[in-house]
Amino acid sequence: MKTVLNRRRFVATLASAGAASVMGATHSSAQDGPLETTTVRLGKAPGICVAPLYVGEELLRAEGFTDIQFVDIPIEGLAAQLARGAVDITSAFSPTYLTAIDAGQPITVIGGQHIGCFELFAREGIRSIPDLKGKNVGVQSLGSPQHLFICTMAAYVGLDPAKDIHWVTGASPKPMELFAAGKIDAFLGFPPEPQDLRGRGVGRVIVNSILDRPWSQYFCCMIGANSDYVRRNPNATKRILRASAKAADLCATQPERSAQRIIERGFAQNYDLALQSLKDIPYTKWRDFNAEDAIRFYALRLYEAGMIKSSPNKLIAQGSDFRFFNELKREFKA
Repeated sequence: MKTVLNRRRFVATLASAGAASVMGATHSSAQDGPLETTTVRLGKAPGICVAPLYVGEELLRAEGFTDIQFVDIPIEGLAAQLARGAVDITSAFSPTYLTAIDAGQPITVIGGQHIGCFELFAREGIRSIPDLKGKNVGVQSLGSPQHLFICTMAAYVGLDPAKDIHWVTGASPKPMELFAAGKIDAFLGFPPEPQDLRGRGVGRVIVNSILDRPWSQYFCCMIGANSDYVRRNPNATKRILRASAKAADLCATQPERSAQRIIERGFAQNYDLALQSLKDIPYTKWRDFNAEDAIRFYALRLYEAGMIKSSPNKLIAQGSDFRFFNELKREFKA
């Protein structure tokens, strides 16, 4: 009975969030024009940082969507599934999109979701990124968001990530557990992994992308879409972004209820870790940062690391469309 009541309260909160007075928006979704489709398939990848996609189902329904599907996708295959149309829209670390767009895949980055979530843990004696030279660093797989982020950080300080770092990959045991067991030197985690390690008192954080510059000044996770979906459904695309923005605010203002919703829907298993993750991530800052700047910043870092060939301007022109996101920023400030 308690779970049912909690869900009812959460749905009521979502309904109130749809009101302009709560979210600071005065625009009506009816002004966007009729929906071209009432169906959206959202990528469901491991991790809690993309929580706004998971807690905003009722907000999507309020925008007119009637068929909302969550498609399970391994995080290393997210860009490929998005490009081939297995999912319409998802959230991911921006370099994940950029390497795919550089390879010619039909992906369009349409907005920013939040600033920071990754944390780099290291054993004693490793104090900064240059100290990773010659060390064993654990990531889920080469090309994964964890791998891409460390590569960008390494290139930023003059390391060659392909030659200067010994990458340790694998699913069993996971890199986090290898680090906890003292078998590797460093590990990059995304929520709820950092919250878990900090709770256990394992290792020390040498980079926190929520707090440390320059990483804290750019969108970490961004919203990406299949390019055909955006072209065919511009009104639907904008409404999805609006629902995601409202859900991001809910994650910040109602973290307890949002965490409970995530657990109830099976998007996470540990309530305490989910709650701490939502409290750590600055979801409301989506209003304050420039999405195009994030693409340019990470594209330069990937280029420096030799992981893409295209210039930032080419990637922005070829693989981004921020008109709806920028309209929503103005709308929510009105």
